Amino acid sequence: MVKSIGWHGHIQRNSMSKYQSTKLFDGFSCCFRQWKAETTHCRFLHGYGVSFRVTFEGDLDDRNWVWDFGGMKRAKTLIDGMQPKAWMDYMFDHTVIVAKDDPKLSGFQNMEIMDVIQLRIVEATGAEKFAEFIFHKLNDFVKTETSDRVKIVQVEFMEHGKNTAIYTE
Repeated sequence: MVKSIGWHGHIQRNSMSKYQSTKLFDGFSCCFRQWKAETTHCRFLHGYGVSFRVTFEGDLDDRNWVWDFGGMKRAKTLIDGMQPKAWMDYMFDHTVIVAKDDPKLSGFQNMEIMDVIQLRIVEATGAEKFAEFIFHKLNDFVKTETSDRVKIVQVEFMEHGKNTAIYTE
């Protein structure tokens, strides 16, 4: 944000200027299925190495940073009761992610009871829906952590680096 002294001597912000920074979160392995994709192989359980790139936007802090990239490990704000990096690992590292309306959900729940999988149940699966899911979880976290100085403007979710989906508001 560019600041200038207004005619009354008050600092004014140029609302046209915004700073952005991005962070790539990678190294996650998970599998899921898109049960509604009845005519494709995506209806079967399949796995990916996944990553996601998050775009932060806001005013600079006293260090001239939009977002402290190491702040995910030092954050005071939690996501679902966990530090942000721990939440990312919990959701996407060696997990099976299933939509809450999947007709085979009980089978996945049985596998979790047998200690065969780490099951995560979400509203919907697929790269687009994961990008949206991450966007909302991280945006709420970032806005709280920075007292609304920073927000998330985009999440790009990547399946093995070849397929990506972007969610933005």
